[in-house]
Amino acid sequence: MTAPQDLTWTDAFLAGYGPMDDTHREFVDIVGAMLRGPDEALLEHLQKLIVHTEHHFSQEEHWMNTTAFPATECHTDEHAAVLKSMREVASFVTEGGEPAEARRLATELARWFPGHTDYLDASLAQWVAKKQLGAVPIVVRRGVAYHEAE
Repeated sequence: MTAPQDLTWTDAFLAGYGPMDDTHREFVDIVGAMLRGPDEALLEHLQKLIVHTEHHFSQEEHWMNTTAFPATECHTDEHAAVLKSMREVASFVTEGGEPAEARRLATELARWFPGHTDYLDASLAQWVAKKQLGAVPIVVRRGVAYHEAE
């Protein structure tokens, strides 16, 4: 698999819960900026990403805890590992390390995000919507083809 050169929002990332989708869109925008931007801007983008991600993960963990989401431990463990990596890279770059390390982190986040969203976040979105609204969301993904398995 080739390394992602960009990360751009697409309806394929929709989980079906508006507040989550809005937060994910911001995450994608920041990681995309890290992949496309100049080295001089990487640390600034990474610091912005850390602040965003702390809020993003805290919000999801609040939803998990207030709705008794069954996969909370697995989901929060993954969040903790991602935030740890972000903080370690920020510390490395701040202390004079190669800024390109932040871009390598962004590349890994671009690889990680679709799977995390498809499995952990989509199930959380359905769970929260069912608990709050009494029904699971219907997600319309424009421009995303779906093929039934044969």
